[in-house]
Amino acid sequence: MTTLVLPARDRAQLTCAAIRVDRGGRTVLHDVDMKVSPRSRWGVVGENGRGKSTLLHVLAGLLAPDEGTVHRVGTLALAEQEMTAEDERTVGDFIDAYLADARAALRDLDAAADALAAERPGAEGAYAHALEVAQALDAWDADRRVDVALDGLGAVSDRARPLATLSVGQRYRIRLACLLGAEYDFLLLDEPTNHLDLAGLEYLTARLRAHAGGVVVVSHDRALLADVATTILDLDPTRDGRPGVYGGGYTGYREGREAELVRWEEEYEQQQTEHVRLQQALSEAQNRLSTGWRPDKGTGKHQRATRAGALVRSVRRRQDDLDRHKVTAPVPPQRFSLPELPARPGVVLLRVEEVTVGGRLHHPTSLSVTSGDRLAVTGPNGAGKSTLLSVLAGRLAPGSGRVHRARGVRLRLLGQESPRATHRRARDLYEAHTAELVTAGVLKEGDVVGLGSLGLLTSRDTDKPVAELSMGQQRRLDLALALASRPHVLLLDEPTNHLSIALVDELTEALHSTEAAVVLATHDRQLQRDIATWPSLTLSQRRPAETGTGVGTTTR
Repeated sequence: MTTLVLPARDRAQLTCAAIRVDRGGRTVLHDVDMKVSPRSRWGVVGENGRGKSTLLHVLAGLLAPDEGTVHRVGTLALAEQEMTAEDERTVGDFIDAYLADARAALRDLDAAADALAAERPGAEGAYAHALEVAQALDAWDADRRVDVALDGLGAVSDRARPLATLSVGQRYRIRLACLLGAEYDFLLLDEPTNHLDLAGLEYLTARLRAHAGGVVVVSHDRALLADVATTILDLDPTRDGRPGVYGGGYTGYREGREAELVRWEEEYEQQQTEHVRLQQALSEAQNRLSTGWRPDKGTGKHQRATRAGALVRSVRRRQDDLDRHKVTAPVPPQRFSLPELPARPGVVLLRVEEVTVGGRLHHPTSLSVTSGDRLAVTGPNGAGKSTLLSVLAGRLAPGSGRVHRARGVRLRLLGQESPRATHRRARDLYEAHTAELVTAGVLKEGDVVGLGSLGLLTSRDTDKPVAELSMGQQRRLDLALALASRPHVLLLDEPTNHLSIALVDELTEALHSTEAAVVLATHDRQLQRDIATWPSLTLSQRRPAETGTGVGTTTR
């Protein structure tokens, strides 16, 4: 008989307590507590570098923490963000590896059945045990479950296909299908929505919601967190340095995090105010001490000594008060602040008429934009959303049709990806950009917005070369550069790429209130929900000859 690890089902447990992990002289995780039970759904969030993937490795037993304990009962699988490209196995070999226990259980059951038929001693007990194991693993249905998951995720199902011939996204979907089909007690998933289309996202969401075991998912996908997570672990900084844990799902996290930030900011301001008051009191006491040594003429030596001692005690008391009331609250994290963007009422800021671009924007497209307008550009990949925004911004000339921009209108496009990083400091790059805007007459000097006032980068980050910033930090700089010109029309192409959840929420709220016009293209499901009331322009991927009509857009 093969020794197999069986699912614990309702008895499954995955807990960690007081976890600390240090790397390169820096504490990556500190004082992390989790209790993952069957049917619990944990979402793990935080900026890049906060230790989210490290935490999954600790939970999976791949990394021993420097402090703390981990307790596991049941089966567990981890899906990391990356997969090796060098793999000589076939799709079938890959699936067999994940279903090895089910395969072994069925082989043991067949061998036990043969022994039972041959009436060998102990065969009845061995058969009963083998049957119990196969039933616990639901081994007969394992391949069907994987096939269903492969289909739901849009993955390659040809078991003879070599993995080396598949893209990273295709291999990732196959692995995810195996994890779902194997029915582990616990699924640890690191950014599982990467490489999934809308149908795959909806399938994954449904499967995670229905999973009988526990789930821990690291994700920036707000829609997945909103639809799946019941508890959120926030690894971003807090007042007390401990990770924040929020019940009530993603909504509870957003409300709880906002309340925490408000308390944090209030406490910090109160301590700052008290610190300044005590410093002033100490300074006044010291001044009195200085003048106390020179009392009015005629005052006796005894009175001078008595007065001096009282003043010394007053100074010491004020100093002790100041020492006891040090500013212990850490500086709260920055909040995004959208600068005031101008409006030009009654003016058509931007109008395009029957625009096409050869091979990229097939259908003649028309639209007009005035101040305060909101427009969501939708459509599948390849329909021309990015192309249209590039035409609107003047970065790309249309193949046919006309583009009209009002005189003096300021348009800025935030593209999908950051330009090639330079070795100039972020601060220098931003200041050079605003100086060019002033020199060109685009902005008056008094209208320039300082980089620090946007709340996008810390002063430490602005002093770094752009090439040393993370993808998320570079994306924040891109957004700052787009806002620097105080545009009348803001064009956003997948604006949530690489941005943290907190910043995306703040940006979304700001877009609803600005007086500037906003044209936005996104696949982000939560952002689509947040702007569901905006008028939309839907582009079609198919050429006019394929659809039988020249109409490629619809609005609502």
